[in-house]
Parts: sequence; structure tokens; C-alpha cells
Amino acid sequence: MNFHSQRWLWPAACTLAAFLVCGFARSAGQAPSELVPADFVDVTARAGIDFVHQAPHSSRKYLLETMGSGVALFDYDNDGRLDIYLVNGAPFPDFVPKGTIPQKTGAQYWNRLYHQKADGTFEDVTAKAGLQGVGYGMGVAVGDYDNDGYEDLFVTSLGGNHLYHNNGNGTFADVTEKAGVGGTGWSTSAAWVDLDGDGYLDLVLLRYIQWDWDDVWCGPRDNRGYCHPDVFQPISMLVYHNNGNGTFTEVAHRVGLDKPGKALGIAVADYDRDGHPDIFVANDSMVEFLFHNKGDGTFEEEGLEAGVAVDADGRTFAGMGTDFADYDNDGWPDLVVDDLANQKYALYHNDHDGTFSYDSYITGIGGSTLLHSGWGMRFMDYDNDGWKDLFIAQGHDLDTIEKSFPDLHYREAPMLLRNVGGKKFVNVGPVSGEIFHQSWVGRGLALGDIDNDGRVDVVITENGGPAHVLMNRTQTSNHWIGFKLVGHKSNRDGIGAVIRIDTSQGSQWYTVTTSSSYLSSGDVRAHFGLGGDAHVAGVEIRWPSGIVQTLKNVSGDQYLRVDEPSATAVH
Repeated sequence: MNFHSQRWLWPAACTLAAFLVCGFARSAGQAPSELVPADFVDVTARAGIDFVHQAPHSSRKYLLETMGSGVALFDYDNDGRLDIYLVNGAPFPDFVPKGTIPQKTGAQYWNRLYHQKADGTFEDVTAKAGLQGVGYGMGVAVGDYDNDGYEDLFVTSLGGNHLYHNNGNGTFADVTEKAGVGGTGWSTSAAWVDLDGDGYLDLVLLRYIQWDWDDVWCGPRDNRGYCHPDVFQPISMLVYHNNGNGTFTEVAHRVGLDKPGKALGIAVADYDRDGHPDIFVANDSMVEFLFHNKGDGTFEEEGLEAGVAVDADGRTFAGMGTDFADYDNDGWPDLVVDDLANQKYALYHNDHDGTFSYDSYITGIGGSTLLHSGWGMRFMDYDNDGWKDLFIAQGHDLDTIEKSFPDLHYREAPMLLRNVGGKKFVNVGPVSGEIFHQSWVGRGLALGDIDNDGRVDVVITENGGPAHVLMNRTQTSNHWIGFKLVGHKSNRDGIGAVIRIDTSQGSQWYTVTTSSSYLSSGDVRAHFGLGGDAHVAGVEIRWPSGIVQTLKNVSGDQYLRVDEPSATAVH
């Protein structure tokens, strides 16, 4: 994220050598067939969501004030409908003593759980569920860590985190102390993933910087500003190994995941297809991290060697939101990372040999995003044509940015980049309705099919503003299919499984996850657009356990529950 003070940035985003490529991507005309409009409708108020994020601002210009918070889409009561959990801030005085943990002094500061009713509206069940939260909340991660069939919540914050066990009766219990996952420092995003293949989800927890209400003056004597992240020291992530008995052991150093960073976004996929999940970490103002899983329970950081640590000019950027998915349907997961204006969002294409190519210029993403600041982001197929598009929550971190840079904006519309055949991305926001002309301080973003109509919906949070529930009403004759995996030897959520579907247009791949984006957690169900195909010729599921399962001639336009079989039942 934070404050890449724009005076450190040169105004042009392209090197001289790359100028023609970058300039062409910005200005070239787009064929009408490429500009397929989306239709997302903001239904927040009529759906019964009245959440407003609390982000106190002080004269001390603490970085915390700019960060916002996350959102989760998940089905906590197994009624087949997605519910919404929103993380909130907390008040603090203008000057905060070191070691302080802000307290939620009133209901306006509560985190909020909204239960979706049968009519598609939501009811606030926060108090009943016991999920009001503690402290200044940041992120949320969803996963069934004890394999009991109910999704649990991990909520990150400044000064301590909380694990909430789903009791299966509409309530949650704070089991942080028993589980041993409270942690310390300023935590941001987190991801549930089975790192060692033992059938239990482990927890990877990012931390941002070494900071404990340090009162640091940055900027001119008479005009205090937010400090650049370079002012602060990095800090390592925490990794909690699931012991299978409700407790966890912190193992970051033991497994090689303790490299200090300034981490904001996390995404997980098997980028070299060796059967083991790898981890990408989006860092702010320093090199990005790619941790390769060596298959023996340890990891090795290979970001520079793989070509994903910096941009095409060899420079670092304000890595914030990220996703790890196969956008060109070649079977190899690619990476995308967003950042602040004048830096360009980074798209790294997987070259199938353990390395990546920086493809922001050639795909048009660089030109489309040059003047924008992105946070939560995910690949998603909004029109079900079989190609993963890109939805991004946007807004600068400086509320005064326009005074110095009139072309940049604190409040921005979300962005929707349409994937054209896996070759390029075009901005369809300008032709896609009202919400893409709104101005928000976008931060968190979660994806999920809220109304189960086969079209992926979006929830976006603002820093110091309301949440937005965006229902996908895009008109299309394209078909779709979704999968809800249930692991038995693998973790119950099937997180880490790789699903391949075969259609008349070719194949698509999807890694099951609830992580990616920024501070947020999405629907665990895997969604595929099928284009004109009403059936899927073949499905292959590679479970985290190593079991490979195949299905033939599956009807589309449905969510299909798939249970992991025993190894002896699979050919």
C-alpha cells in the first residue's frame, strides 16, 4: 500500500524503450466486440446492509488511518446462501501511547455478520453470533480448520488477532488463546492452506511493518504528512501449523517463511505444478516475495529468480492486492498485483519453467491502470464466456492527493478489465453502468455468487465509508458451472485442489481458495463460465491429498457438490 508520496515518482510510467508499447496500449481503439458491457447493481441498502467502516483520522497522520479493512463472503450456517462479514476499526486518541490496543467502545465500531435470508435480504446477527470483534480490525480469512463441516473465521488486527470457531448453531467461540494464534504486531491479510498435506488447514498470517504507535513526523515542518513505508522496518510473517487437535504451533522460521517484508496481500497456487502449494506475498515499497514449496515441508523465496519481485524496469512498487490464477487457460497460474497511481498494475505471465514474464504492457493492463490506485482485486468471469476477467477496488491512500497531482484521485470508481481471449484486457467500466462512475475509497473486495444464479457478485469495502454489495445482472446466454468440494482425506474445504474442466472451447483451470485480494476472503466454491456449452465434457480434480478424480459429461448451470473419494476408488 501505503503512501508512495508522489514526489518520489517520476510522472511517466514507461521507460523510453517501452514508451511506444505502453502508449499504444493506452490509446489504441477497441473493437466493439471487445467492449462487452457488464451490469453490476448496488443493492446494499435494499438488501439490509447498513455497515459503515470507522477510520478515525488524527493530526499524527498514522498510516493505520489509510488502510481500510476486509470483507468475507461465506456460508456460515450451511443453508446454501452466502453471508457477509465486515471488519471494522476502533477509536483512538490523537496521541496514542506505545503498546495501546484500541477498544471498540460502541456498536458503531463492531465488526458485523449479516445472515442472508431466503428472500435475498440480510439480517444483522452479529451479537447473536458473538462476532463483534476486538481492537482495530484489518483482515479476515475463512476456513474450516477442524474439518467439522462449518466455516471458521480468523480476524486480523493491530495488536492481536482472533480465531472464532463456528459452533454449528449460529454462534462462534473465541478460541484464540487455546489455539495459540493471537500473534503480535500489525497483522494484515491471512490465508488458510494445507502447507504439508496432512489434511488440516494451516494459517499464514502477514504483518505489515514494525510499528507500535510510533509518533514519527514526516513532511515539511508546517505540513505533517503520512510517512513513506521506507521510514519503517519490515517484519516477518507468522505461520501457524495446525496440530489437528484445535491448537497451532508457530513455525515460520522452521519452514523458511520468516523473511522480513512489508506484506499486505497474499495468494496461493501451485505455480510449477509439482503438487505442492506455493505462496505469493505482495509487499509495499520493496521486492515482492514468491515462496516455492520444496515438498519437504519447507519453502524457499525465489521472487527475483522467478521474475516477480519487481516491475519491467527493475523497480519496486506499492504491492497491495493480488491474485494467483490462470488467466489465459494454459494450465499454469499467473500473478497480478496492484499498486498506487503512476506505477501500473503488474501482470506476470507464467512461462511454464518456474519463471514469469511481466506482461502489463502487452496485455494493456499497464496503460489502463497508470493513473489508478488498486487494493482488493480478483480474477472472475463476469459474463461466463470462459475467460477470467479482473475486478479491482480502487482509491488512493492520500485524501489530499489532488492538490499536488490533479490527474490522480483519492476517490475512484472500481475497475473491470475484460479478458479478451487470454491475450489482452480492456476496460469495460465506462460502458458498464452507474457503479463504474461512482467515486469510492475502495479497499477490501470479496467475490461470490450471492444469489446462486451463476453470475459472480462482488462486495467492496471503503476506508471510512460504507460497504457496497454489487449484484451481477449482466445479460448473457452463456452457461456456467460451479463446484463445492468436500474433502475427506484432504482438508474439508478442498482448499488447494486444482480443478480442470474440458469444453468445446478448450480447458480451464481453477485453484480452490478463499484467499487472494486484499484483507478479504471469498466464496470457497469454484466457478467457471462455459460460453455456449451447456455441458462439461470432462472434469479432473487433483485433491491436496494427491487423489485424482474425474467426472464425465456434467450438466452446466448448477452448483455441484463433489466429495473426495478414497484413493482405491479412483483410476
